[in-house]
Amino acid sequence: MNKAELIDAIAKSADLTKADAGRALDGMIDAITIALKNGETVSLVGFGSFGVKERAERQGRNPQTGNTITIKAAKIPSFKAGKALKDAVS
Repeated sequence: MNKAELIDAIAKSADLTKADAGRALDGMIDAITIALKNGETVSLVGFGSFGVKERAERQGRNPQTGNTITIKAAKIPSFKAGKALKDAVS
């Protein structure tokens, strides 16, 4: 399912126009993004949790030259599925 299909599904199930459903989805994504940038966790009971994980500095290889390079430490977004979502998929 892509974003347009998700907007269609939201519009149908919530009895909204596609434009309203699109704005609602964009608003939700923006709110989650801002919370993660502020170091917060976003928990949606029954769905899952969005958070930020720290990735340690590590060694890698340049695929073109084969030289060893150092990949800097980084903060990356993560998602952990909730129990209801895990049960629905399996």
